[in-house]
Amino acid sequence: MPGNDAGIYIISVAAELAGVHPQTLRTYERKGLIKPKRTAGGTRRYSRRDVERVQLVQQLTQEEGVNLAGVLRVLALQDEVEALQAEVERQRQRIEQVRQEFREALREALRSRGTELVLYRRPEIQHQRDPSRPR
Repeated sequence: MPGNDAGIYIISVAAELAGVHPQTLRTYERKGLIKPKRTAGGTRRYSRRDVERVQLVQQLTQEEGVNLAGVLRVLALQDEVEALQAEVERQRQRIEQVRQEFREALREALRSRGTELVLYRRPEIQHQRDPSRPR
């Protein structure tokens, strides 16, 4: 099954899914709000993500009163947040990998000395504000 970024819809289907006219998609592309993929022949192919972005643009402009320049900024910030979230996840995985490598190296070092190491995982501490306590 294709991912959210795979260009799978032709312009008429994407427009129908997003609830807009195909010309709106062309306008949004010209303004940099969406970037559909292109086939070797140059035909636009829209992804699920493109359709969702068009729906968000429609919501921001029609329901929230945001102009297209504001929408561009909102989308740029949204993209930045998603990129940072992905980086945080990559770093979490890397930290876990390093921890595992350290545990294995420590076990091996102790094993070579005839000592056994047993590690217990501490439960993660949740730092949440107590709603009953004033700030």
